[in-house]
Amino acid sequence: MKLLHTIHEYQQTKPTQPAFVSQHASITYDELWHLSDQMAGAIDAVTNDSAPVIVYGHMEPEMLISFLGSVKSGRPYIPVDISIPAERIVSIIESSKASLLICANEQNVLDVEEHIEVKSAASLLALEKEAPPSSQWVQQDDVFYIIYTSGSTGKPKGVQVTAKNLESFTEWMCRDFPIGEGRTFLNQAPFSFDLSVMDLYPALQSGGTLYCLVKDLVNKPKDMFAALGQSDVEVWTSTPSFVQMCLMDPSFTGELLPDLKVFLFCGEALPVSVASALLERFPKAQVFNTYGPTEATVAITSIEVTQAILDQHDSLPVGYAKPDTDIVILDEEGKNLPDGEKGEIVIVGPSVTRGYLGEQALTDKVFFEYEGRPAYRTGDAGVAQDGLITCHGRLDYQIKLHGYRMELEEIEYHVSETTHVNACVIVPFQPNGHVEYLIAAIVPAAHSFEKEYQLTSAIKKEMADSLPAYMIPRKFVYLEQLYMTPNGKVDRKRIAKEVLL
Repeated sequence: MKLLHTIHEYQQTKPTQPAFVSQHASITYDELWHLSDQMAGAIDAVTNDSAPVIVYGHMEPEMLISFLGSVKSGRPYIPVDISIPAERIVSIIESSKASLLICANEQNVLDVEEHIEVKSAASLLALEKEAPPSSQWVQQDDVFYIIYTSGSTGKPKGVQVTAKNLESFTEWMCRDFPIGEGRTFLNQAPFSFDLSVMDLYPALQSGGTLYCLVKDLVNKPKDMFAALGQSDVEVWTSTPSFVQMCLMDPSFTGELLPDLKVFLFCGEALPVSVASALLERFPKAQVFNTYGPTEATVAITSIEVTQAILDQHDSLPVGYAKPDTDIVILDEEGKNLPDGEKGEIVIVGPSVTRGYLGEQALTDKVFFEYEGRPAYRTGDAGVAQDGLITCHGRLDYQIKLHGYRMELEEIEYHVSETTHVNACVIVPFQPNGHVEYLIAAIVPAAHSFEKEYQLTSAIKKEMADSLPAYMIPRKFVYLEQLYMTPNGKVDRKRIAKEVLL
């Protein structure tokens, strides 16, 4: 496959170039290539099937070695971060029918031997097996990796991403974004979250270096900023929530990261306030907003956020579809909607993945063919205007309150725009399945009010200028920060649990 051949070329032409760097370890392209060869041979030696290989760990170089080793052996891999609970991992094992789990770090012991054979990466590499021939590598239409996402039933769903899907994405990234060659990419998201693919494989395809921020460092902002200052990061990829947290520190500027050239965002809506702050603090960097679900391989739209874009839009568009992809907006009956009308975003093209592993009914529900091409119903509401796509949040974030249909994300946007609010999540109170009222969970900005009710009154008064009364939350709860998931997204479930106590 082309991606592996490209990595091999860098191993030959830039053998000492770091492919991976963290606070604890680093490996070169030469080491990555040879060790992944050994891993491929070892996987072949200890397994006698073609089942996916689970790779368990947290931003160790052995994870990359195991990823490439798996696909060189002809098997897809499933990345599983140490933050994922054991019960969920058992569910993934059962769903995927994987027969081998590789622990990247021997210190992170996982007690699942009754469900699957567990080997450490070190023990497999110690076998010193020869690599299988390149003819055995995962091919274009084969599954390259499987990312497990949350399911509406509580059961995780395994999204099957083929080599062809991945190459459609990485070639677009390396061609249409100002990434260049040999640059250092920030990796903030764990490998079990598909946002990590936005930095991992474009870095390897362009002969760059992946710079990983491990979880322990992220939890210590002072140490994290010290490490970033020594990182030489040039391409920043993260969720908007993560960079919003960074912006709370006044030292997060172009002086801290003088080499930073590009910000890439995906996974959540990028607030205007965050993009504006980045342009102010990093005047030499370009900011790109992107959009895409795991089921369509990371991202399929993009737009550079300039001051002109900020001036034109109250809510940032997610951009234009990549050249090999079409986006259509369909109504509830599956009919095309004209420009300017809101409907469901449907993605059509080679980035659309194979569907959910072992879940044919779920696959048939959202994956289909549109005019002879693979298509995916996103469940996201959106509007198209001359090819420019604006996402209006999840269709299932729509609620009905006192007979009025409304979108929670629209309310969040207007609350966040008020003077005294840094961030906001809206939680519906629905004890009997029907929404009775709304709760605003708010991280307040600096203010001079002595009492919370005075702050609430000021926020409500300002909201009344932009929202009808029925959309203004009844209850306000104040938090020091919005909780985030290990993937760097806002943890809506935890916030809801706390404010509904």
